[in-house]
Amino acid sequence: MKRPFRKALLLMLLVAPVASCRQDMYDEPRYEPLESSPLFDDGASARPLPPGTVPVGHLRDDDHLDRALVAGEPAPDLPLTLTPELLARGRRQFNIFCSPCHGAAGYGDGMVVRRGFPPPPSFHQPRLRAATPGYLFDVITNGYGIMYSYAARLKPEDRWAVAGYVKALQLSQHARLDDVPESERPRLTEGES
Repeated sequence: MKRPFRKALLLMLLVAPVASCRQDMYDEPRYEPLESSPLFDDGASARPLPPGTVPVGHLRDDDHLDRALVAGEPAPDLPLTLTPELLARGRRQFNIFCSPCHGAAGYGDGMVVRRGFPPPPSFHQPRLRAATPGYLFDVITNGYGIMYSYAARLKPEDRWAVAGYVKALQLSQHARLDDVPESERPRLTEGES
């Protein structure tokens, strides 16, 4: 009696791995999004949300603020008013998240680069100087090349603040004396003797 039991057990152990190779969950019967369905009168498989449905996460209802889009195109400007406080906020976040690679002035010479990491592009090259704040926001949000996304680390308002600060940083590195208001020019020469 022991011998048939052992044979049955051995047979089960040999067959069990083969039986587990089926793709039932992979080939599950379901409708693809927007596929037609004979189950409903309107013929659509996608159903409207039931009343009282609560979205999970952040409801992104402002395309300009949340996606950097204006009429489906990259935003040419900031959706927030550019104030000294917003620039200070952008500078603070830039110094925390961006300067390790991009450097304090945005030339792509941060501490990580000096230790052997490939340098990111300088913010002062013509291509990035011509970039809109919406483009910068999109890169911060989604990443680019080996730069990963900062969407989970920075709120949309902070990403816009960083984009505004980068544009100000670009202007500061390529400014002429004529660009500075007359009332502010003495502050530029205070340290000179």
